[in-house]
Amino acid sequence: MISKKLAMTALAAALASVSAHAEDFYISGSVSWNDMDDIDTDGRFTGDFVTGEGVAIPSGVVIPRGTRLRWDTDIDSSWGVQLAAGWRMREWRFEVEYAWAEHDVESHKNVRVGGVNIDGVDAAVLLTGQLEPLGVTVGELVDGGQGDVSTDFVFFNAYYDFDTGTQWQPYLGAGLGNAWVDVDYKPSDVRIVDDDDSVFAWQLMGGINYLCTDELTYFGGLRWRETDDAEVRSRLLPADFDIDTESLIVEIGARWHF
Repeated sequence: MISKKLAMTALAAALASVSAHAEDFYISGSVSWNDMDDIDTDGRFTGDFVTGEGVAIPSGVVIPRGTRLRWDTDIDSSWGVQLAAGWRMREWRFEVEYAWAEHDVESHKNVRVGGVNIDGVDAAVLLTGQLEPLGVTVGELVDGGQGDVSTDFVFFNAYYDFDTGTQWQPYLGAGLGNAWVDVDYKPSDVRIVDDDDSVFAWQLMGGINYLCTDELTYFGGLRWRETDDAEVRSRLLPADFDIDTESLIVEIGARWHF
C-alpha cells in the first residue's frame, strides 16, 4: 500500500492547502478508549514444514506447503489519540487526521493445523530437528500472551454537523485512509511474529458537538474503524498470516476554529 513517507508528504501538502483558508481553518485533538475485536490469526505454511518431537505428533512429520495454520488471539482494550486539521464550509467539515493506537496481546488459543487442534501437543512440534519433548504443550506456550498490535493511521474525513439552532449539534462522518499495522507476537518470550504491513483503512463517526464559543468546540462520540487484512510473516515457522483489525472507539476532544 502507501509508504509512511509518501503519506506524511501528502498530509503536509493537504494541511498547507487547508491553512490557506484561514478564516475557516480548525485544528482538533481527541483521546479515545479503543475496544479492538479479538483477532482470528489466519495463515498458511509457505513451505513444507518438518515437525519436532511433539509426542502426540512425532518428529519428522512433513506438513505440506499451503496447509492452513490458525489460532484465536485475545486483545486488550487500550487508549488512542487522534489529531486533525480541517476546513469548515457551513454544515460540512473536511479534514486530514493522524491517529494512533496500541493494544497488548492477552493470550492465544485454539491453535489448529489443517483444521486439527494441537493445543495438547508438546511445543517441540514447532521446532524442526527437536528430538526431545519440551515438557510444555503448544496451548500452554501460547497462553502466555505477550506482544502487541500497534497501528498508525492517516485519514481523509468528511463530517456533517446538524444545525439545531442551539449550542448542541449532532454530527456524522466517514473517513478513508491508510493504516500501518505492526504485529508483535511473543508468547512465553518466543517471538512467533514480528512484522508490519501497510493496508487500506476506513471509519464511521457519530456524536455531538458543544459550541462553547465561536472559536472553541467540545465534542464526544463513537467511531467504528476497520482495516484490510495485514499480511505478516512468522519468524518461527515458514508461514504467513492475515491479521484484520476492527475497533469500536469512544472519544472526547476539542476543536479550535481560527
